[in-house]
Amino acid sequence: MYCQSCKNVYDEEDAGTCKECYEEASETEEELKREIDDLRSRLLFLRLPSPTLDASAAGHSDLLLHAIPASSPSPSPSGDADGARLDTPAVPAHRVILASRSPVFRAMLDSEMEESRSGVIKMYDVSYDVLRAFVHYMYTGEALLDEQMACDLLVLAEKYEVKHLKTYCEKFITSKVNNDNAIVHYAFAHRHGAKQLLEASMSALMDSMPTLAEREEYKELVERDPRILVEIYETYVSRQDNTAAERDSDCCCRK
Repeated sequence: MYCQSCKNVYDEEDAGTCKECYEEASETEEELKREIDDLRSRLLFLRLPSPTLDASAAGHSDLLLHAIPASSPSPSPSGDADGARLDTPAVPAHRVILASRSPVFRAMLDSEMEESRSGVIKMYDVSYDVLRAFVHYMYTGEALLDEQMACDLLVLAEKYEVKHLKTYCEKFITSKVNNDNAIVHYAFAHRHGAKQLLEASMSALMDSMPTLAEREEYKELVERDPRILVEIYETYVSRQDNTAAERDSDCCCRK
């Protein structure tokens, strides 16, 4: 019989299409399903609930966000009462947007906290560019990412409980995992509870275990957090044992 897709001859046991075309169509279907799921997730994130906050000033921003990098010295003449530097331009935003995207912002703004009264939020340990990207995502559900930006945004998303952004960044970082950066990404995923990234990094590490100890990142991790290395080696030994057990089982079955 002829495949209806590629027109090649195939076994009669198959119905309509050859095995190769069927598998290709299945992969395309799965990819489309993932895209649809991503779009649904984004629409859900962008949908505005009916907030208790006053949204009467929706036409103009009613908040100013200031990025205060970790390296910012204190005190500073250009700072405020707590000595934080406010050298970079403020990033404008709307209360209703931030509160609808983040339970942390909602608790902050739907209260008598200083940020709610003053309309000024100081974002510590974040650069101006990352803050701009963060606020942009809150409005659009989109971000222009590289690995560093994705890591910085994931940290910020975790801090302010923006789950959609954390997942978005984690998927991007996971797609960039390789043998060269696996140990760095594993440690990062371990610190921030990024399960998908953790698993992808571990898989890459299993392929590079013989040379792992030669890497500079390995030596740094020995000093900073040796527990992570213990976990990596325990997983490696466990997988080796499982592989050996499966091999022995196969040998027994053949006898």
